[in-house]
Amino acid sequence: MDTTAHLGRAVHRPRAATILILAAALSLAACGNKEPKAGQALASVNGSEITVLQLNEELQRSGATGQPETVRKQLLESLIDRQLLQNEAAKDKLDRDPKVMQAIERAKAMIIAQAYLQKRIGNQAKPTRAEIEEYFNQHPEFFTSRKQFDMRELVVASKDVTDPLKSLMDTTRSLDDVAAWLDSNKIKYGRTQVSRTSADMPPELSSKLLTMPKGQLFIIREGERSLLMQIADIKESPATLDNSVAQIEQFLVNKKNKEAAEAELKRLRADAKIDYFNKADTMAGAQPLPQQAAADARGVAGLK
Repeated sequence: MDTTAHLGRAVHRPRAATILILAAALSLAACGNKEPKAGQALASVNGSEITVLQLNEELQRSGATGQPETVRKQLLESLIDRQLLQNEAAKDKLDRDPKVMQAIERAKAMIIAQAYLQKRIGNQAKPTRAEIEEYFNQHPEFFTSRKQFDMRELVVASKDVTDPLKSLMDTTRSLDDVAAWLDSNKIKYGRTQVSRTSADMPPELSSKLLTMPKGQLFIIREGERSLLMQIADIKESPATLDNSVAQIEQFLVNKKNKEAAEAELKRLRADAKIDYFNKADTMAGAQPLPQQAAADARGVAGLK
């Protein structure tokens, strides 16, 4: 089987560039009745202070769940550990290493660019109920006709997916036979079971899976690891409009953010004077994607 597809984020999220929204820092409540000021120090590590502002940022970015006070203490300890490592790196002058300096400049440029986009395009208006219902009705494959794929898988390093293994996957209908072959060739693997719906993958991939009989084996590459998969069962898994409103709403908001960012980049390019010094680097007729596109293209590199 030699087809390609991308399986990663839920299909209701944009599969192209998603613009990162920079949220305001969370307020941090202190013990007692007083709230510490943003710049107030919470700890000192060999003279380097860790402030409330830093902890607020960690809380906002972590998305951690659990008891607030426990999470707060754990993140503060993580900041202390990070500061210890940073201090030692500075002693070794790693902060002056060309590769480190280049990575810092790249991160700085991305943060500034994202901040500009957020200021320029802001948060897009929430979709109306009519827009949500329209999307629901236009995509029965994600909702009313949604399918669930129950699959067994063996997880191996992509470097171990050799031609003999591919040949075995093409000829056998037993994942246990594949596991036995891996054992005999002393190849390490993990064994899991997963369920995915047609809403969790691009339409071209779910359509391809629907053409496969139960028991079919196939390979999905996911960066440095590969999944040797077998379809165990395919079931009906319909979703109602009421249960899908929040998911559709988020998808449509993200889509509007992406379109607004692309429009702004198109405007900036039209007003700019851009010179390519190597003509081979030009992309005649191609429209570059926003910066975050590569980061959002995570997941499986291809289905074979």
